[in-house]
Amino acid sequence: MTIPLVVTMTSSSHIYPKLHNAAWPGLVGKGGDGEPPIELETLLDLTASAKVDGIRFDGIDLFVFDPHVDIDSSEEQIQALAEKVAARGLVVGTLVAPVWPPTGGGSAMGEQAERDQFLQQVEKTCRIAADLRSLGVRPYGCIRIDSASSPSLWTEDPDNNQRQIADTFRRACDIAEKHGERLAAEGEICWGGMHSWRRMVELLEMVDRPQTLGFQADMAHTLLYLLGHNAPEDALLETDHDWQNIELFYAKYQELTDALRPWTIDFHVAQNDATVFGSGSHDKTGRHCLPDDPSGKLDIPKAAGYWLRDRTGKLTKACQHICWDGCMFPNEIMLNPATWNNVLASMISVRDAHGWSVDG
Repeated sequence: MTIPLVVTMTSSSHIYPKLHNAAWPGLVGKGGDGEPPIELETLLDLTASAKVDGIRFDGIDLFVFDPHVDIDSSEEQIQALAEKVAARGLVVGTLVAPVWPPTGGGSAMGEQAERDQFLQQVEKTCRIAADLRSLGVRPYGCIRIDSASSPSLWTEDPDNNQRQIADTFRRACDIAEKHGERLAAEGEICWGGMHSWRRMVELLEMVDRPQTLGFQADMAHTLLYLLGHNAPEDALLETDHDWQNIELFYAKYQELTDALRPWTIDFHVAQNDATVFGSGSHDKTGRHCLPDDPSGKLDIPKAAGYWLRDRTGKLTKACQHICWDGCMFPNEIMLNPATWNNVLASMISVRDAHGWSVDG
């Protein structure tokens, strides 16, 4: 099946999905011996200032981590955050929970103390998310999590580790439900137990809480599920795939998206050049590209349709907002307003092809 890309309405008629930028590229890969982090207020200003044919970003997704958002924020600090966002005509969508050991969390398949740390970070993030919702600046969105574990460690005891992650995620669901939140597990090949599309589906089915735990599909990361870098047994394409063979690519992409689309509740527009980096034979991850990078392998609006429409071409409308994701870019690029106009144009192209009206 080929996803239909006929645009039947103008972008001005498309109310959904709302278009969001992401704040975490200002933190990921920054600090230490590298470039300094980019302040949240700077990213908010860049997001609010971007404009293409009269269309602006509707909101921003946040990383609950210093120096952007203190996970132990007081009510006054959360109020101040809400005011900063609202003052720029934006809203907040999905929040990234800092579940990893270096940020105060712990492995979802680790010892009990580590798993408790993981869940503590989920609890604190859900509290902030719920507070922002009650303050009127967060009308939709999820809490993003992963296993905070590496594929190399996971492979030491796959069955037991997968059960442990599933148990931790079920407990995380209990926490999320208490706060009226949903969790979105990010599909990326560097997270143990989530490092292949088949294992990701297996984990979601093991948790079996579809009303609370869904899948976050990032176009850059899910592309690498096809190549099986950390799970060769689940590869759908050869690692040296000829990218001129578009027909084969989309046939396999269909297989991938058919498996994960029913679980997808959060969606990242992104570009990828199909290369990986990282340490070891398992712990590889992908590189984001700018939307107009000539080495990018995705026709962004077309590929997005495989996630946002079912096999018949009908819109799923499962995501009220979509978010741009692109990390590890130099600050010079990120501080250039033209970068965000180009990103916004790419986001608009996805909504033009797969958006809907408020009445639709």
